[in-house]
Amino acid sequence: MSTETIQHCAGCGIGLQTEVKSKLGFIPEVALQKEPLICQRCYRIKHYNESSSITLQQDDFLKLLGHVGQTKALVVKIVDIFDFEGSMISSLARFIGNNPVLLVVNKIDLLPKVTNANKIINWVQRRVKEENLKVVDIVLCSAKKNIGFDRVISAVQEYRGNMDVYVVGATNVGKSTLINRLISDYSDLEAELTTSQYPGTTLDLVKIPLDDGKFIIDTPGIVYKHRLTEVVKKRDLTPLMPDKPLKPMVFQLNEGQTLFFGALVRFDFIQGEHQSFTIYTSNAIQIHRTKLERADQLYEEHKGVMLTPPAQADLEELPKLVKHPLHIPKGKQMDVLISGLGWIKVNSLAGAQLAVHAPKGIKVITRESLI
Repeated sequence: MSTETIQHCAGCGIGLQTEVKSKLGFIPEVALQKEPLICQRCYRIKHYNESSSITLQQDDFLKLLGHVGQTKALVVKIVDIFDFEGSMISSLARFIGNNPVLLVVNKIDLLPKVTNANKIINWVQRRVKEENLKVVDIVLCSAKKNIGFDRVISAVQEYRGNMDVYVVGATNVGKSTLINRLISDYSDLEAELTTSQYPGTTLDLVKIPLDDGKFIIDTPGIVYKHRLTEVVKKRDLTPLMPDKPLKPMVFQLNEGQTLFFGALVRFDFIQGEHQSFTIYTSNAIQIHRTKLERADQLYEEHKGVMLTPPAQADLEELPKLVKHPLHIPKGKQMDVLISGLGWIKVNSLAGAQLAVHAPKGIKVITRESLI
């Protein structure tokens, strides 16, 4: 579809295009003969009560947040408990004005079943405070497994009053699954979808009508390149992203030992007392242990073959591994988070010198232990 003949969606107002299914404004060519013209995203909401995952780069997403701050609305922020820091919008507080924020912590079903929910909420409260984000409430849920979703609905009802509801979140946090549940629970969709673009932007917002004349506003997912899930090939997402409760693996390591997580990430225990490390990653990721002195050679000889994912053919497109030196102080229970891969809990209070080698740009941090 040429720019001279560009047409717009009658639902959300986005410019229509027929080339890329995953981009904003996609419409199949056969649908161009129909009236009214509706992009595939609006079509799926209108006819199937289903929203799709459309994404934006960070700069465009921040422009969108600036507009949210000029309205009166409840902001529902969705984060992924498996990648909490990686899926947080760190600048959210600066953009949303005085609007209340309801924090929905999704994928709680991935945590081991013995996990104490109150301790998780307390941990999230401390982490949110560190992010300087004020929230009216925190709700743990699993949209996929329908755990805690009644509480999400009641919290939205409690805090929105007569306001619109903006739903924001990064990619792969389960935003579409959760908003699809909101659509089915909250709206009969008898009203037409309405144009909701703000002047001067090309951002796609879909307004889903509620019974009281207000709207749930579905925002595109934000793409954060600091997450491993954003830099690997699509075929590697399946082993990388767990779909069932994590089964932690415990490794007893001496200093001078290394763990490889496929060919994606390398974890070095450089110095410290003999101690255990608990791994919280997808159980589809193969972990290989070796001596630190052999780590470079092992990687060069076996990356993409024994050490997978990714496969050898995809290694060239993966950013080169960058070393992150880490210090775990004595007396602290800490996790090492590798955004998109999971985390490694340092079980000893004796302290340790560590290093993580991860693709360039991937967020690697230490934090208070989640579990």
